[in-house]
Amino acid sequence: MFMMGSNSVSNNAFFFFFFSVFLLSLLFRISSAQLSSNYYASTCPTALYVTRNVVVNAVVKEHRMGASLLRLHFHDCFGCDASILLDDTSSFTGEKTAGPNNNSIRGFDVIDTIKSQLENVCPGVVSCADILAIAARDSVVTLGGPTWGVQLGRRDSTTASLSAANSQLPSPLMDLSDLISAFSKKGFSAKEMVALSGSHTIGKAGCATFRTRIFNETNIDSTFAASLKSSCPGAGGDVNLSSLDAANLVSSLDVTTPLIFDNAYFKNLVKNEGLLHSDQQLFNGGSTDSLVTTYSTNSVTFYADFASAMVKMGSLGALTGNDGQIRTNCRKIN
Repeated sequence: MFMMGSNSVSNNAFFFFFFSVFLLSLLFRISSAQLSSNYYASTCPTALYVTRNVVVNAVVKEHRMGASLLRLHFHDCFGCDASILLDDTSSFTGEKTAGPNNNSIRGFDVIDTIKSQLENVCPGVVSCADILAIAARDSVVTLGGPTWGVQLGRRDSTTASLSAANSQLPSPLMDLSDLISAFSKKGFSAKEMVALSGSHTIGKAGCATFRTRIFNETNIDSTFAASLKSSCPGAGGDVNLSSLDAANLVSSLDVTTPLIFDNAYFKNLVKNEGLLHSDQQLFNGGSTDSLVTTYSTNSVTFYADFASAMVKMGSLGALTGNDGQIRTNCRKIN
């Protein structure tokens, strides 16, 4: 019978020890790369409370801020890495001046406040990307919408892409086929795209983004269009704002709906009262009409689908593990 020598035993023991360490290391890297709802449970247990407190105060002070924080997360989350928060420098151009973002995204000061407070209690722990995700959820809840378990553990990017922001973010001028394609490229179904579009139940848009619709398009309620022309004339007033959930008050008795997260956005579409061209495209004789009808009559279904799509969106382009960094200041890399 073959007998193993002492050197062979020693070598094999070393091999198995090394292999075990390798496996544990691999498993750690895999597990650390996964987002988790309790990611900060031990490292910063007050992270969710601190963020929620700042968001609630900001939204109570200005209802529009809830929509702004949600939009900030959307515009970052066609790659959820906090790249949208980076300021331009002499050697770096960020995403804030991209067409879809320039003079239209806001809420940076709220994110700064959250980050400052978290740095005081848990320095170097909570990423700016995670703050964006939590703030978006808390904004929706504060305005009466659904909640969801935010998956955490993102890290912050050390760069940004002006060209990507210009080319990948959906435009308010898109037709249905283009909307479906833009979201499909990010892994979303048409159903998820419609659900996420329901975020337009809150917030405002500038006249320049809907002037062509109210003056030239035919799939729009005439009284609704006329009600918008006083603040959005044929020329000038580009930055004048109107609620995205701008129901025709002549036919609607609920004047509070633009201030809360509800399903009135879809009810407006059924009445041809979508503010943006891209809004009304969701209900214009196409493949998504039935979804809009469902959401307009069933807020529970809309809430559930919206929450599910938000969780999915929050994982897009997320940096985890050893990628990226935890910025000390959300506006610049460390």
